[in-house]
Amino acid sequence: MTAIGAVHGTESEPVVQNRDRKAVPNPIMRLQNKVAIVTGAATGIGQAIASRFAQEGARVVIDYVGNSTSAGATERAIAANGGKCVAIGADVSKPDEVAALVAGAVKAFGRLDIVVNNAGVEKKVPFVDYPYAELQKILAINLVGPFLVAQAAARQMISQGQGGRVINISSVHEDLPMPTNAAYCASKGGLRMLMRTIAVELAKANITVNNIGPGAVFTPIDADVEAKPEMEKALMGEIPLGRWGKPEEIAGLAVFLASDEAAYVTGSTYFIDGGMLQQAGSY
Repeated sequence: MTAIGAVHGTESEPVVQNRDRKAVPNPIMRLQNKVAIVTGAATGIGQAIASRFAQEGARVVIDYVGNSTSAGATERAIAANGGKCVAIGADVSKPDEVAALVAGAVKAFGRLDIVVNNAGVEKKVPFVDYPYAELQKILAINLVGPFLVAQAAARQMISQGQGGRVINISSVHEDLPMPTNAAYCASKGGLRMLMRTIAVELAKANITVNNIGPGAVFTPIDADVEAKPEMEKALMGEIPLGRWGKPEEIAGLAVFLASDEAAYVTGSTYFIDGGMLQQAGSY
């Protein structure tokens, strides 16, 4: 567990970018005064969610693993738009580090309202050859991690008595088989049932729980596909909209689920996949 760094940003009104890439005031501010933890927020979808949350008025805790400088890009993006954030290193598969992550959020900002379980890994290996160590790692980060983070967050939210939001970044592969990726698919299928179960349990505390299921999103985790034109072409052929998704598009859905607009939404997966699930086989 890495110690809490300085809080970055100012109290000035967060801004968004218009089509001309100029900073303009955000007129909506749907997460004003909320405190959010985003796991795996140093890159990709997590980075986009953390940045967008800050633009919407949230104070953001950036969870990362490894070198403390890895969260620097996300911190700078948030600070540049006038947001507030702090970076905390925590391995989501370790209960003591998860507890310290939640405690660090409360120490930095006084409360916790939203948690986004975004941290995830995958490794593609034929099923009969799948290494046990890789299976353990993927399940630990992709399934045990969200369990531990949601549990610690829910305890804090219940103690505050004002409800909260748990959002899991799942995948179309909680429903769609993907040969050579059995461990990843199993972890996401498990995450679906975890979400549905705790949504029922936590409803009495006014804590909503939902999954976001991205399809093919242009991030580092899909570098193997992006590097092979034939594989990428085949993938695009299975997406009715014919393109990669953008991390910012996932972030927009996460803002909705974290906001008061989604107060009556719980226990569901929201797929954001360009129509992939409507016609895809497996690639």
